[in-house]
Amino acid sequence: MTSTETSLSGIPDAPSAAAGDRRRWFALAIVMTAAFMDLVDVTIVNIAIPSIRQDAGASVSQIQWITAGYALAFAAGLITGGRLGDIHGRKRLFLVGIGGFTFASALCGFAANPEMLVAARILQGGMAAMMVPQVLSIVHATFPAHERGKVFGLFGAVVGLGAVSGPLLGALLTEWNLFGLEWRPIFLINLPVGIMGLVLGSRFITESRAPRALKLDLVGVAMVVLGLLMLLYPLTRGEELDWPVWGYVSMAGAPLVFAALVAYERRKAARDGSPLVELSLFKVKSFAAGIAVQTVFGVGLGIFFLVWTLYMQTGLGWSPLRAGLTGVPFSLAVSTAAGLSVQKLVPRFGRGVLQAGALLMAVGVLLYLWEAERYGMGISSWQMALPLVVMGVGMGLIVAPLTDAVLSEVPREHAGSASGLINTVQQMGNALGLGLVSVVFFGVIGDHLRPEQVGPAFVDAFQHALGWVAAVMGVIFLLMFALPRRPAQHVEAAAELPTVGEKEPELVS
Repeated sequence: MTSTETSLSGIPDAPSAAAGDRRRWFALAIVMTAAFMDLVDVTIVNIAIPSIRQDAGASVSQIQWITAGYALAFAAGLITGGRLGDIHGRKRLFLVGIGGFTFASALCGFAANPEMLVAARILQGGMAAMMVPQVLSIVHATFPAHERGKVFGLFGAVVGLGAVSGPLLGALLTEWNLFGLEWRPIFLINLPVGIMGLVLGSRFITESRAPRALKLDLVGVAMVVLGLLMLLYPLTRGEELDWPVWGYVSMAGAPLVFAALVAYERRKAARDGSPLVELSLFKVKSFAAGIAVQTVFGVGLGIFFLVWTLYMQTGLGWSPLRAGLTGVPFSLAVSTAAGLSVQKLVPRFGRGVLQAGALLMAVGVLLYLWEAERYGMGISSWQMALPLVVMGVGMGLIVAPLTDAVLSEVPREHAGSASGLINTVQQMGNALGLGLVSVVFFGVIGDHLRPEQVGPAFVDAFQHALGWVAAVMGVIFLLMFALPRRPAQHVEAAAELPTVGEKEPELVS
């Protein structure tokens, strides 16, 4: 999760004034519920993708865009959403975001065709980018420093609960087929939650603004979106369209757009000091390497989670509920290892913990590949448990301490901008990974399969995709050598933010 900063506009002592106000705990419950809703929405959709594909008749590229479109819109809007909250008020933007997210969820739930669902998911991601950056900002503006440790502990619990409950909730809602609505309740469940958050948020959340907010960089956002679309659209449509020439031209032009973005951001920084991307950060070797790690990690996760659910439900013919329950050991392993890595392991072993995580994920993927090949269509959930636990432990060792490791050598005045960029590039990597599913998964599935050939073809494609995921983990392991051996703890991007009079970071993870 990401967010912006910090103190109440014109009320420097607002956090201490709010310390005795019980309303702040209602505000906390509201913003935490919104954060939970976003977390669950990301994971709940994957488990329902096969049902959406079957019921709505979605094509290969459309099911990719149902997930990738959300990630792309979310990533592209994060920094802008944070700055809008700084300028116009965090409460106002939070209410706009949660209201828009709820409306987009209704559009998803009542989508008449796959095209409408894709468009609604993109809108939903954009609204999440307005809502999510305000969550921790509202916490910082509402709670005094001595209470924030307890609050961030609660936030961590919400993140863990979202990771565990999302797939299970998606499986149950899809399996139950409430009112004959098939997969639609996975989106419609957001309506009562969102409406309640909108009503209670308008009453209990206190407004806050940044005293010196950075300007918007809409041109920068447009260039990022253009470059990513030029790369992702041909990737997702290429297989269906037999890889037309325009697709290669578009993908070749994407790096040129990103080069133009760099040149523009340099001029913007010199002109008004408020670029979308703080390019000076890339002079810090550990940060540049960390951005690469986050991007590649997002690619690996984007590939794995989509092909995994297609493998279990379409390949093996399992029900959504069985697929969701199969993933429980993975989710529990991630949550457990994440807590241990931050509290016990990283302070003692430093960078080695993250590298061990990458190796464990690679080992888990290879073990999964071996079992998938050995047992074929007859594999059972319990046989998947060991590789999933190994992968989950590896992922937990990476996800929790990675941001601190990447930020540890970044100057404190750029901590917010840096952490916002970290979260953004991971989402972009995720979108890229989802786009690559056309190549690494659907690209090895033959056309015009007979019904009896579908399952084995998806199983074979899953095994092929796992090889790519293992290779991605190997690349991450090597990139981590550029991270500091012992991450310094001087950057307090998520715990303590500047008070009035200090320079504010843009976005904090």
